[in-house]
Amino acid sequence: MMSRQHPTEATLLAYAAGAQTEALALVTASHLSYCPDCRHQVAQGESMGGSLLENLAPAELMEGTRERVFALIGKPDLPPPAPSPKLPLVDPRVPAPLARYLRGGLDTIAWRFLAPGIRHFELLPREVLGNGSLRVLRIAPGKSLPRHGHVGTELTLVLTGSYSDELGRYGCGDIGETDDDIVHEPVSGRDEDCICVIATEGPLKFDSLIARTFQRFAGI
Repeated sequence: MMSRQHPTEATLLAYAAGAQTEALALVTASHLSYCPDCRHQVAQGESMGGSLLENLAPAELMEGTRERVFALIGKPDLPPPAPSPKLPLVDPRVPAPLARYLRGGLDTIAWRFLAPGIRHFELLPREVLGNGSLRVLRIAPGKSLPRHGHVGTELTLVLTGSYSDELGRYGCGDIGETDDDIVHEPVSGRDEDCICVIATEGPLKFDSLIARTFQRFAGI
């Protein structure tokens, strides 16, 4: 399946450099499962980073490093580490990077009420993410999220269904990227529920007083 909406080049380079938060990196990696073009860009970024490292001046060894290395020569080899067990892909709708966060797939998620027609599930607790969040959202057909802005980057990857906003339409495998300059009102497609995984760097900024009041209780 080919994606039509992709992360920005800056986001892909940040992923290649390991400079993203865990939440943003997970959503980016999940998009890469769908998109060979973005995988190619990430590979180019990693190659460019490797070339830069090769051209750096050699660093001086810490005192005693040479002696410790020679002391290890001739010692019996350590047994190889046990291979990590592979998690079975129980739900083909869930990209491999997301599978360990959703071990039972989409059908076993313990959805929590967020608003009429909207459910959510936190993949990581807020204590781990600080001001950001990582959650799965399930939006009933034709439902819209309140109009809002952002603090920092927000990445949204569609797993099933679709949604549209002021920036375009997003289907399965597509990723929507917004930042401090974007205010939008996502609306789910009318054919089926839209299930998406969303990573944010900071809290959302809602326009309406009702949404801002509810935000305190929902933690979004």
